[in-house]
Amino acid sequence: MFNRMLDLWDERRAARGDAAKRPMSPIIDTSLPFPDASPSSDLDALCERAERAADDPAFFTPATVAKKDLRWKDGWISFPSPLPSDLEANDTVRASVVAGGGRGHALVVFHHWNARERSSRLARYFAGKGVTVVQMAMPFHMERQRPGAENVDDILSADLGRTLRSMRQAVLDGRALVGVLRDAGFARVSVLGMSLGSWVAGLVAAHDRRVGCAGLFLSAGSLADMAWTGRATRHVCASLDGVVELAQLRRAWAPLDLTRHAPKLARSGLTLQFVLARRDTVVLPELSEQLVEAVRQAGDDPRVRWLDCGHYSLSLPPYILGAGRSMAAALAKA
Repeated sequence: MFNRMLDLWDERRAARGDAAKRPMSPIIDTSLPFPDASPSSDLDALCERAERAADDPAFFTPATVAKKDLRWKDGWISFPSPLPSDLEANDTVRASVVAGGGRGHALVVFHHWNARERSSRLARYFAGKGVTVVQMAMPFHMERQRPGAENVDDILSADLGRTLRSMRQAVLDGRALVGVLRDAGFARVSVLGMSLGSWVAGLVAAHDRRVGCAGLFLSAGSLADMAWTGRATRHVCASLDGVVELAQLRRAWAPLDLTRHAPKLARSGLTLQFVLARRDTVVLPELSEQLVEAVRQAGDDPRVRWLDCGHYSLSLPPYILGAGRSMAAALAKA
């Protein structure tokens, strides 16, 4: 009975955003994620470039933020994004800072898709444990949103090249922020990502050895498979149906597939904490298991906490308390 009530709560929570999620005709433009390429609607061309980028460390390596461009004042950090977009408001990275005492340890947080605000509870929890919490607005979210946008299609949609570019921007922004914090004197920097933010956190941790701990909440490996099977992305799957096959989508979004980066996530010196939901209909548990197994096959034994809840009900007690304690223990171990 309780589980049925929990599932119903998750479904009702998921349905809130359905009206703003509308199917669209697939868009394929290789020049969006790869500016040196000629504009092209050739899906094979996009897939070929994306698969090469997945193995190219430079794809997720940002330029260093110049001191003259950095602003750190009144609990906010801002600087120009390393990867400009077609929206001026989106091209400034903004992160809130809640100090945890000194500059020993900073935690960079990447929120979920369509987040409207930062989590004050999360900030208070970890700051109370002596960790400075830095919550970055991901591309096209919060202060960076596109005027009038009801759903953040810019970062996840059937516009394949735009999704790849925006997710790359999120990773570059995150890595630049890690650099800002290390330059500011923080001895340790960790990352925490939730749902779509977990892909960003995972890619940042995989490509940046300055990150000592990564918490991946409600995560999986293949973003393509998540979009194809998840409750929150039915409109994306419907948009692609009959035009783009799953195998092609996997290739087009190859750089975003965390299973491809499992050897880097399994590196020595990185503490990896998964928090996953057994009743998740947005990120299916079997997809989460595939990522955990890929990391194990790469030689690491990550910390894994399975909770008997859904994607959205993770935010409810007692589940959120268990998730918080797991991450706090991982941060203490890192």
